[in-house]
Amino acid sequence: MGYFHLVFTLPHELNALILTNKRILLSHLFKAVGETLVDFGRSRLGGQIGLITVLHTWEQTLLDHFHLHCLVPAGALSFDHKRWSPARENFLFPIKALSVVFRGKFLDLLKSSFATNKLLFVGQSACLADPVAFQLLINALRKKSWVVYAKKPFGSPLHVLDYLGRYTHRVALSNDRILSAHNGEVTFSFSPRLIRLRRNRDRKNQDRKKTMTLDAHEFIRRFLLHVIPKGFVRVRHFGVLANRSKSLLSKCRQLLDLNPAVPKLPPKSVRELMLELTGIDITRCPRCQKGTLVLLAELPVPAPRDSS
Repeated sequence: MGYFHLVFTLPHELNALILTNKRILLSHLFKAVGETLVDFGRSRLGGQIGLITVLHTWEQTLLDHFHLHCLVPAGALSFDHKRWSPARENFLFPIKALSVVFRGKFLDLLKSSFATNKLLFVGQSACLADPVAFQLLINALRKKSWVVYAKKPFGSPLHVLDYLGRYTHRVALSNDRILSAHNGEVTFSFSPRLIRLRRNRDRKNQDRKKTMTLDAHEFIRRFLLHVIPKGFVRVRHFGVLANRSKSLLSKCRQLLDLNPAVPKLPPKSVRELMLELTGIDITRCPRCQKGTLVLLAELPVPAPRDSS
């Protein structure tokens, strides 16, 4: 069984409002996406699907870019729990239809929050406190095509776990992308092909990494855009993968002629985990990055002194 990878992105017109209402509007993002995919599983596959959602708030140059990565098993469990309905090999749901439903669900949640005075309007979003201005924003967003992107399906659960291990707790900028920090400036690398902004792109050089230098204050400002509220959950599960439904996983595996018991993965070394999560090889010399550190011996822990 394969896994599909979908990305749902909020329009940048909402960025200022989201930055002052992160907890409620990012929760709306999870809710709108989860309900959209579960509804499509019910209507298109005739059953209950599962999905894992991972929140990202940045693009490669650290600007705010709110989107949700979704990992979806290629099929659904029938409502009577007696059969597995597989999706097509390279197609899950129509992207344009997903976009329309996702847009409608999120905007309904947004309007409800406004009507119940749950939103805070400050700074760039202060003008939206006026009901007329807010309705104009809603109207403009309803006419706009919202971006839903389908990536190449994952081939196996191992690929899914590899993705989750690398991306679930990633921060906006990893250490290996920072090239220098001195004289009040920070230089870092970025990949133009990963920037999903609506603008002309340098297609000739889009696969080459480029560098950007920012004033330290601007660098810090951009980095802090991606601090999420305390206690906010960035990875959430829906459908048969939700915590309350995990008892259905063994049933799904049984219907797929798999061992009902979830297989255990072999443990990874500290070096492997650090390399996956940070991109840093801890066995490399921290100065020249060429030599390899070799463990010769472990120094014994000194015995505590007798203070009597």
